[in-house]
Amino acid sequence: MRVGLTGGVASGKSTVSAVLSDLGAVVVDADALAREVVEPGTPGLAAVVDAFGAEVLATDGSLDRARLGAVVFADPARRADLEAIIHPLVRARAREIEAGAQPGAVVVHDIPLLVETGQAGSFDAVIVVDAPEEVQVDRAVRDRGWSPEEARSRIAAQASREERRAAATYVVENTGTTEDLRQRVAEVFAELVRTGTDRSAS
Repeated sequence: MRVGLTGGVASGKSTVSAVLSDLGAVVVDADALAREVVEPGTPGLAAVVDAFGAEVLATDGSLDRARLGAVVFADPARRADLEAIIHPLVRARAREIEAGAQPGAVVVHDIPLLVETGQAGSFDAVIVVDAPEEVQVDRAVRDRGWSPEEARSRIAAQASREERRAAATYVVENTGTTEDLRQRVAEVFAELVRTGTDRSAS
């Protein structure tokens, strides 16, 4: 059972991903893979330096994410250049992890830009973690130390809530307590297991 998981900035997607992992899902974290494919010595990092210049490197030779982020968030064309390098590498690595999963496993692909990159249709189900923009901004300011303006610009660079919800098989509203969230995620996971079992039996 292949499942896409997405949500806006500071929506609580990472928490949902962790809960799914606790429940037994195989979680493929696109953000973690995006870091892995540009580690020092990788072809991915070499390609980023070719495209953006050595100024995106830190003194130790690793990628300076803050510096690169400042460039790509300010310029949609440059962001597209970066995505054209990173996304194919991440997808290839994700396929390797999925191939290693046990038969019958619920494999959850945690992909922040799932809707933006047009991948929703390639999954058996899509989980969207949703919260109102004001809640996202408050969390980003509180938990990440961003300014409200920075939070709003990051949110504006992503798909709208309506676009994400339109792609959803399941919407997980994250406006209550952590326990509320866990309960909803457990319900969704049980449904995914049931669907996967029915599918393999037919």
